[in-house]
Amino acid sequence: MSRFLLVVPPLVGHVNPLVAVAAELGDRGHEVAWAGHADLVRRLAGPGARVFDCDLPPSGGLVRPPGLTGPAAFRFLWRDFFVPLAEAMADGVAAAVADFRPDLVLADQHAVAGPLVAERLGVPCAASASTSAELVDVLAGLPKVRDWLTDLLGALRSRIGDPAAVGDPRHPPLGVIGFTTRALVGDVDLPAGVRLVGPAVTARPAGEFPWDLLAADRRVVLVSLGTANTDAGGRFLAAAAAALVARPHLQGVVVDPGGVLVEAPPEVLVLPHVPQLELLARCAAVVCHAGHNTVCESLWHGVPLVLAPIRDDQPVVADQVVAAGAGVRVRFGRVGAEGLGEALDAVLDQAGGHRAAAAAISRSFREAGGASATADHLERLTAALPAPTGAPTAPTAALPAPTAAGR
Repeated sequence: MSRFLLVVPPLVGHVNPLVAVAAELGDRGHEVAWAGHADLVRRLAGPGARVFDCDLPPSGGLVRPPGLTGPAAFRFLWRDFFVPLAEAMADGVAAAVADFRPDLVLADQHAVAGPLVAERLGVPCAASASTSAELVDVLAGLPKVRDWLTDLLGALRSRIGDPAAVGDPRHPPLGVIGFTTRALVGDVDLPAGVRLVGPAVTARPAGEFPWDLLAADRRVVLVSLGTANTDAGGRFLAAAAAALVARPHLQGVVVDPGGVLVEAPPEVLVLPHVPQLELLARCAAVVCHAGHNTVCESLWHGVPLVLAPIRDDQPVVADQVVAAGAGVRVRFGRVGAEGLGEALDAVLDQAGGHRAAAAAISRSFREAGGASATADHLERLTAALPAPTGAPTAPTAALPAPTAAGR
């Protein structure tokens, strides 16, 4: 049996797919440990998870100005969050390698401390892509931004990785596992070493929900902007609620973790949190920000979507859904109740084919294997590795203090 170290950022949508993988590996008799934010990992993976706690950057979690979008949002994300996060996590990842002695490190693409520390210590490493946007060249039309990111990651490598190494740490030597399928990504060129396995969906602890308030004669529509966009969503959630009120044949459920929907209409259920996987099994449509986690869980259930991307990978994911015929895209900053209502009508109309397209993607997701296919692939990778020659090089050596570069 093998030992796998999973390295994750403190972001729910990035941890969830690997929770299913960890459970599958454990069921097969492998040893699994995590390097990340211990409280979050144990909340999602269970209190018994073995976690090597890693520090967070000085800023704590991911908080961005609400109006920041496009290349500016991308630069902020990497300069002010992912790079400082990697520097903060690096010593914790090194300690995990020293203590757990994994055969292979599997790191989320945005937890770049994983591959960089692994290359410095000589540990085999693969990556997991929690979003399909990382599998395509989203910066192809932005060469200056791409060069900027290359320089930023190169400087980070000089501080916490192997300065002699080359290549994008988001694409380590053992390749990338993508939690999606061609049915959603489309017929595009993918980097060498990418293995598509479909979403790794697993049952999560059911939260409280007023199931008795869902009328049997009304079609349920879930509205959610995820957990990282609460500060930007007040106007949009109000428009969505108004669109639902105007359609009494629909039962709207609006997720509002930040309490930004000031005047919640009584016809719509407004809750800070919902058991999303359970609820999606009852939904006829989903209105969301095109976050990859919500999109894949919706399509897993064959539910069509109205997509209002805000920033980051969301426009890419939204375009993939639209190209596959499983949803309609609207403009987050401009759409009103009327436009959202029309988009909802479109995806709920059987003649439009959106539900049929969503069902086709759902079949591809389930046939791909998800966590089981991931475990199969990881077992093949470890079986092909050369026999270890000894302990990792200087695993407990303290890393240099982060510099101002790249912050």
